[in-house]
Amino acid sequence: MSETSEKKVVESLDIEQIIEAIPHRYPFLMIDRVVDVVPDESALGLKNVSINEFYFQGHFPRRPVMPGVLIIEAMAQTAAVLVVKTLGPEMAGKLVYFMSVDNCRFRRPVFPGDQLFVHVIKKHRRRNVWKFEATAKVDDETAAQATYAAMILEDT
Repeated sequence: MSETSEKKVVESLDIEQIIEAIPHRYPFLMIDRVVDVVPDESALGLKNVSINEFYFQGHFPRRPVMPGVLIIEAMAQTAAVLVVKTLGPEMAGKLVYFMSVDNCRFRRPVFPGDQLFVHVIKKHRRRNVWKFEATAKVDDETAAQATYAAMILEDT
């Protein structure tokens, strides 16, 4: 059996499965679905951007734009789901904290009605510190990209 055929691919996680995996809740849950998870490698998250999002009331009332920091948060939440699917259900609900965000670039605004696809790739891991690269796209056009590190902490 080849190495590729031995990899477990999780086809899709719906919102209930995401809520089981990570501690984020409305209004700060920034992904609606996760598709094509390859544990210990990559994940693809989806955010359906709606005019009903709380942040559009003030960012910006005449021309609503999804805040860049929330796009980065969608990247982090997609990575957190990847971590849980890599390490197993005992990691579900653990807190994952940003340590750094590097080389972040915003290439295109994200508007209400857009579907934001967040592709996350695990670059490496040392104990409880993980490093990722992510690209967020709308209609195959890059909206944002970043490299970031995160640490898993035990609940106290």
